[in-house]
Amino acid sequence: MLAILDRINGVLWGTPSLILLFGTGLLLTVMLRGLQFRRLLYAFKLAFTKEGKSSSKDEGDVSNFKALMTALAGTIGNGNIAGVATAITLGGPGAIFWMWIVGLLGMATKYAEALLAMKYRVKNESGEYSSGPMYYVERGLGRKFKWLAIAFAVFGAFAALGIGNSVQSNTIAGVMETSFGVSNIVTAILLSGLAALIIFGGLQRISAVAGFFVPVMAVFYIFGSLLILTINFDQIIPAFQTIFYYAFNPVAATGGFVGVVVAEAIRNGVARGIFSNEAGLGTAALIAGNAKTDHPVKQALVAMTGTFIVTIIVCTMTGLVLVITGFWDPTGGQLSGVSHEAGLDGGALTSAAFASVLGTVGEYIVAFSVIFFGFSTIVGWYVYGEKCFEYLAGRKGISGYRTVYIAACGIGAMANLTTIWAFADMANALMMIPNLIALILLSRVVVRETNDYFENHFKAADTVKKAS
Repeated sequence: MLAILDRINGVLWGTPSLILLFGTGLLLTVMLRGLQFRRLLYAFKLAFTKEGKSSSKDEGDVSNFKALMTALAGTIGNGNIAGVATAITLGGPGAIFWMWIVGLLGMATKYAEALLAMKYRVKNESGEYSSGPMYYVERGLGRKFKWLAIAFAVFGAFAALGIGNSVQSNTIAGVMETSFGVSNIVTAILLSGLAALIIFGGLQRISAVAGFFVPVMAVFYIFGSLLILTINFDQIIPAFQTIFYYAFNPVAATGGFVGVVVAEAIRNGVARGIFSNEAGLGTAALIAGNAKTDHPVKQALVAMTGTFIVTIIVCTMTGLVLVITGFWDPTGGQLSGVSHEAGLDGGALTSAAFASVLGTVGEYIVAFSVIFFGFSTIVGWYVYGEKCFEYLAGRKGISGYRTVYIAACGIGAMANLTTIWAFADMANALMMIPNLIALILLSRVVVRETNDYFENHFKAADTVKKAS
């Protein structure tokens, strides 16, 4: 199975897909005149201050903040902890640089996804809004592209079982066993039970859980990372130099280590970057349409901040800790000069890096972060899977999908980590391709809506604000 998945991923994550991913982000960045940089501060104001608060007249199911937190619940997960570690061990420190590039260009991509989600959202049978690439493909491009919408929905429904579910439960189970001596079977039962309790409560319960756990755990993990960086302050600049150097130079072979070519740094940086921030996958569009707002651009800007938070802040923290402590080195210290246990991967590697500086406290910081980040991702990604399944089969089969999703959570906790990651990479690519095609074809709509907001609504609101 692993050999088959590796061959498939070699094709799906080949040069054409990388060109499509980078090309879409670059195209949108140019067409929007670098909006993700020019309007970043304003976007954060909309996300975290009263300036972005919705009014009672705005249509939607949840607030801008809760929509963002639900989206972050699906993205701030083990991709930021285990995924970064996997990217570095397979692609070297240079993989972090390519994660940054994916993140910066991906901010424009995620902006476009959320904007189109708001513009083309529809109300479902339950009176809630449904949105996502399948809706902006069908309603924006027309019925002749419905096959592309169906393809995304099928891949999305399956991807939710892997990237947002099994990968997370597998990593949680590994940490539970290593740090607390809890068997995988017990973890599987606990995770499945808790997931069922929240998932069957619907979007309101999921968004409420995300709104509480995501900010608390993000601050907790970032604080631990900053503590390590403060202790090793003199190593921060050399760490950045290492990252930039290996982004364009191969990691030398030594001992039994075969080395890492630049192409592997790019491939792993891009693949894990997509896993961590999901820019280009279309997942932001699956929840953005539920937000209460008076213009699509406002929620699009809020959604864009999620990519910055996940990649530029959280992933960078993890990457710097791994490089500074020498735990990026898969040889056990022959390359970095810092002796440590060889053969560690994923969350266990990040945990060991934290423990090397902070001792048991560091290990527990990572352990609890993996558990809570991972679990919030499981419930957050359920929303994505449900939206895709609903598009294909309507609301009648939702209970069945919920049952399958909960079962996958338990199975993932006992599966093989390498195979699970390979499946997640495949699912990512299969979602990404139809979504990026749709974004390119609808790019002019994104620009038109953006210009309408900043030339009309934004100026009018600014005038009223100054007058008051």
